[in-house]
Amino acid sequence: MGLFRRKRSGADGVGHRGDDGTGVAAESTPVGDAPDPRTPWPEQPVPDDPHAAAAEFWSTWAELLPHLSAALGEGDTERAENLLVEPVAAVHPGLQFSVDRGGRAIYALVVSSREDPELRPYTDAWRQAAPPDDAIWEFHDSVPPVPDPAGVAVNFAGQRFDLDDVRVVAQVDDDAGLVDVAVHHPLLSEVDEFSRTTMTFLPLDVTLGERLAAERLRRVETAVAAPDNAITLVEFRGLVRQVAGLPADDGPRGDDADDGDGGAPR
Repeated sequence: MGLFRRKRSGADGVGHRGDDGTGVAAESTPVGDAPDPRTPWPEQPVPDDPHAAAAEFWSTWAELLPHLSAALGEGDTERAENLLVEPVAAVHPGLQFSVDRGGRAIYALVVSSREDPELRPYTDAWRQAAPPDDAIWEFHDSVPPVPDPAGVAVNFAGQRFDLDDVRVVAQVDDDAGLVDVAVHHPLLSEVDEFSRTTMTFLPLDVTLGERLAAERLRRVETAVAAPDNAITLVEFRGLVRQVAGLPADDGPRGDDADDGDGGAPR
């Protein structure tokens, strides 16, 4: 599932780890063409005009579509994503992206700023210039929630984390409109600290979507021991959406219509 293998748009383009710690398989490079590992990657320029950069991306997208369709038709998502590394980096080298299964279309292209305010103008411009969603492609400027987190399993750190086993304890600050949360999974006691942190935050992004999680979650802690008064991820989503003044569920993507992205359809 592409959501868990987000690719950075940085200079090398392949073999990165996203901030969520999940790996991206590197495309093999012929030995004779391998760069000196001591050579630093060149610093990529940041475009001055997000709207011009977005327009250039969508022009390139139209040219790449036949090649993307061919790669995806062969089931080669990695090849399709590698075609997009440089075009996304040209929008801004700090962005992350993935090609996922769509909620309404067959495929979804997700380009994420990771809610970094310095990157957000670039994803805003990118989304505003995007073509309308159709039966084949839909476009997202942040990682959307999955319809049913209980049906998701993540293979990570040599373990299979079934998100149906995640339990959370949530404390709502009504005055601030924010939620503090402790996240528990039975396998968190069996992995290292980095993996534990990753698998604390990942279920929250999966459940709420990246943007709603960034807007409404304040303190996030790991609960290695099973806590009392815990709720499921689906119940947690309903609670956070209530705090945000959103409907409990408004479609396959959960927070698409009302997540503050300017009303752009997804």
